[in-house]
Amino acid sequence: MDLASLLRSTFGFPGFRENQEAVCRAVADGRDALLVMPTGAGKSICYQLPAVARGGPALVVSPLIALMDDQAARLKSHGLRTARIHSGLSREEARQACREYLEGSLQFLFIAPERLRVPGFPEMLARRTPSLIAVDEAHCISGWGHDFRPDYRTLGEWLPLLRPAPIIALTATATPRVQQDIVTQLRLLNPALFVHGFRRDNLALEIVEMSKPRRNGFIRDYLEAPETRPAIVYAPSRKAADELALELNARFPAAAYHAGLETPVRERVQRSFLAGQLEVVVATIAFGMGIDKANIRTVIHAALPGSVEAYYQEVGRAGRDGRSSRAILLHSYADRKMHESFFGRDYPPVEDLERVARVLPDEFQPPEDLWAKLRMDPDSFGRAVEKLAAQGAAAVDLEGRVRGLLRTADAGRWRSGYQAQMEHRRAQLDNMVAFAETAQCRMSALVRHFGEKPGSPCGHCDFCSPETVAAVPFEEPGPRETRQLRRILRTLQEGGPRSVGRLQTESGAEAERRAFDALLDGLARAGLVTMTTETWTNPEGREVTFRKAALTFEGRNWTDSEPLRVLLRTTGEGAASAPAPRKRKPAPATGVTCSGNGAEAAFTPAQTELENRLRAWRKAEAAAACKPAFFVLTDAALRGVVAAGPRSMAELISIHGIGPAKAERYGAAIVAMCRGDNR
Repeated sequence: MDLASLLRSTFGFPGFRENQEAVCRAVADGRDALLVMPTGAGKSICYQLPAVARGGPALVVSPLIALMDDQAARLKSHGLRTARIHSGLSREEARQACREYLEGSLQFLFIAPERLRVPGFPEMLARRTPSLIAVDEAHCISGWGHDFRPDYRTLGEWLPLLRPAPIIALTATATPRVQQDIVTQLRLLNPALFVHGFRRDNLALEIVEMSKPRRNGFIRDYLEAPETRPAIVYAPSRKAADELALELNARFPAAAYHAGLETPVRERVQRSFLAGQLEVVVATIAFGMGIDKANIRTVIHAALPGSVEAYYQEVGRAGRDGRSSRAILLHSYADRKMHESFFGRDYPPVEDLERVARVLPDEFQPPEDLWAKLRMDPDSFGRAVEKLAAQGAAAVDLEGRVRGLLRTADAGRWRSGYQAQMEHRRAQLDNMVAFAETAQCRMSALVRHFGEKPGSPCGHCDFCSPETVAAVPFEEPGPRETRQLRRILRTLQEGGPRSVGRLQTESGAEAERRAFDALLDGLARAGLVTMTTETWTNPEGREVTFRKAALTFEGRNWTDSEPLRVLLRTTGEGAASAPAPRKRKPAPATGVTCSGNGAEAAFTPAQTELENRLRAWRKAEAAAACKPAFFVLTDAALRGVVAAGPRSMAELISIHGIGPAKAERYGAAIVAMCRGDNR
């Protein structure tokens, strides 16, 4: 069949977009395929056109009701017969869809993955072989992805019943590891692999360190300009989304979107945004998958995302019409602490999972008696069951009943898998932090994460084009910053590459760590220094990442007589200037208040005592070395030590401002004081 003619006659498109035709031909010819293509690049046509060419019915697995309904409505607008089966429809509507599928009167049947848990449903589908099977948002099947859905695990088990239909898996975000896992989990047979275009040349990426109290004001002021809208703002919590949406709505049409809202409210917000009645949606990660709005001009992250994959998918919703758009990420060290608290909530200790696994029955049973027996709250029990299900050790039916799937002797299988999953989740956060701190072209760093060659710098991110930034502008360094920049270059020329912590000490920089990082950032933007992320194994055997600075060819050949053409962020947060001393607030009755990382934290009497001991020790160490006290430990790092109370080198090295060199030099003494060994 002439696919180009069918594309015009059925869908009204004059021709294929880049990379679409080869995918359509492979699937129309009956071959399995994996397609990784950016948001807005036209993935949907790569299963829709082959389905029409093969005569239908096509079976489409989709994770979100809103996405399913939107795609079905678009196909109906082209005169194609579609039906859906998901929890938002009545039982009779679902039965009618099944009848039409079996009769062959449908061209597309959309199903939610949890339907495969309904007894007899997969067997019903197998009574008629579909023309093809499309698995949308296929990264959801991988435990190594950013949006794993346990219900997707069942797909690989049931899809063989529907062969010889070809299977096409589609996603916009998949690292090489996730791509391989998709192929394995779906049991694709000799699939054609189409991995295209993570790079988005019309998208200007900007990343700014900014304390939480300043972010809402910046977002409000930035979006005041009409050309920055429509926009999506991603907030870290439901409460934060509600508060910011209310503040923005006083200036222009804005609304919140998150899972805590009633379904009709969420649907109304989405419809209004797509129709242009709302200009800004302030959302949690619950919003955006499959949103087909081409003219979004701005995506703002009001906090650090949990992974590079999530960040890429979310910023990809801007500029789908090909016009210039901007994505701004606001972050600080406090965001990492927030994600660590989320991790503690979402990934229960192995011991909790073991307790739950031991009481799971062989047959489905309501969970109420089980969590009562364990004296465990329902949320904790539910999270434990979810993690066990993700490892194939438990199952949940549509009524919420649970059962166990592994014998006690097989417990090691899920335990090792769960521990690997936790380590992977931690690594995702580490990668996101490293990306936010990268001193190179943002787009090049982003596409490299997905295994694609970075190519030339994008030319319009905040690293490539600092003069065009929207959040915190840049300026030429003053005399004090210039002296420090020259000292850094001379130190690297004399001693070669070294860790940032060691470089700060040996160059005699007069700035605290954040300001010193800004100096290195300026040198990297000027092409004189490169920054890399290295790994160090601490005495406990844990791998720790740190940043390392090295000179470029231009940096090695720079002489002290040459002018420095460097731009630094303006004075204030993120600037190269040392921050002005903060005024301490009066101590509350329960402890002492000190400020660090932009947040106020109350110290207990014991922590206050530890702080005083650390300050006395730091003063003595600095005097012995004839250096200022902050060369030994900055105030921010000292307060971080007091707040964390590290009991081992592994815990110490995780504190912001404690690099491998500082841990090697002072770690034993600091940990001993935290343990109370020196009292």
